[in-house]
Amino acid sequence: MPRKTLKQRKQNYPTENQYNRIRSVMDNIIGTEDPDDVMMELLSVLTESGKIPSAGKYYVFVYNPKTPNITYDQNPVVAVTEVFEWGFRGLNYHWGQFRQYTTNEVAGQLYEIYQDEIADVRELPIKKVRLNS
Repeated sequence: MPRKTLKQRKQNYPTENQYNRIRSVMDNIIGTEDPDDVMMELLSVLTESGKIPSAGKYYVFVYNPKTPNITYDQNPVVAVTEVFEWGFRGLNYHWGQFRQYTTNEVAGQLYEIYQDEIADVRELPIKKVRLNS
């Protein structure tokens, strides 16, 4: 059975429009957008949260790793579980795996996603898997 489009699923969103910053981005999705374009629109409705995350919070950001020859998600959505001097570790929702992120490789800032917005952010087509060569 084919998946429903984002607009078809809109009626089942778990948060109210007036409290959800992500809703305007979701309402503009038609399904053919480039992940970078959707990511830029998403970041435009969020507020920069700095470079250091807090454990237990959710973030989206642009990531460019330094390690050569690894496959990575350039636009991760992460639930941060641990913060270290060099960076942080968390669950990448696009991959369903725990990953490590170094602070120096975060391009720009982290953008916090509130708990009631996380389901909506996970539906956005921002996943961009790349090979660092």
